[in-house]
Amino acid sequence: MTALAIIIVSYNARVDLERCLDSLHQPPPQLTHEIVVVDNQSGDGSAQAARGWPDVRVIEVGSNAGFARANNIGLRATSSASVLLLNSDTIVPAGAIDRLVAELDRDPDVAIVGPRLVDGSGRAELSFGRMIGPLTELRQKRLARSAAVDRLTRERRYPDWVSGACLLVRRADAEAVGGLDERFFMYTEDVDFCAAVRARGRRVLFTPDVEIVHVRGRSAAAAPAATSAAYRRSQVAFYEKHHPRWAPVLRLYLRIRGQL
Repeated sequence: MTALAIIIVSYNARVDLERCLDSLHQPPPQLTHEIVVVDNQSGDGSAQAARGWPDVRVIEVGSNAGFARANNIGLRATSSASVLLLNSDTIVPAGAIDRLVAELDRDPDVAIVGPRLVDGSGRAELSFGRMIGPLTELRQKRLARSAAVDRLTRERRYPDWVSGACLLVRRADAEAVGGLDERFFMYTEDVDFCAAVRARGRRVLFTPDVEIVHVRGRSAAAAPAATSAAYRRSQVAFYEKHHPRWAPVLRLYLRIRGQL
């Protein structure tokens, strides 16, 4: 059994994917690992490009299955002790993955670890937070736009969730909760996944000691209207699951604003 499976979901982001895969090989992680690209029927040759690396396994889904389902396909196709869910629009510095796994191995009560995410200019992203709710969503958006982000992301903490752009999880914990909830096509699946893991008494860790570059690539930018619609559908599904009393209020609000 390998120590780690790195699962990358790809959808029409060939340039980002090639850059991500290149970073994973310059140099590769020292621990035993495999890289699996799950391609959601990209039309830009992403799957073919990924096969340019002989150690990369490509799974072509045959349709746009969404982020959660594609990750679950990768999860079921591997058998490593830990799994790294990694966006194609990330760049992994040398040694970062080994340090991230070391953080997970340090504490058996920790099931999930997320690193500090920065953009191409080194500006930090608020990649963790409290459980999504009517008030915490507003708070998260305000904090994300504030000057406090750099300070907040330099502190080790145990939040409710970390971003699925780079999320390391023990396989036993991922399988215990049934993987990611596939009702979330895109967005909020990471928050829901962390909530399911925490409900079993496990911990989520954010570490500032590991940095991953998150450049926010082409998949969303290529279809902004579809991306916005997918976000709203996932948001409603999240409230129906976790805050059912608020779901009708959210639906009404979105209809009034023409966003549903």
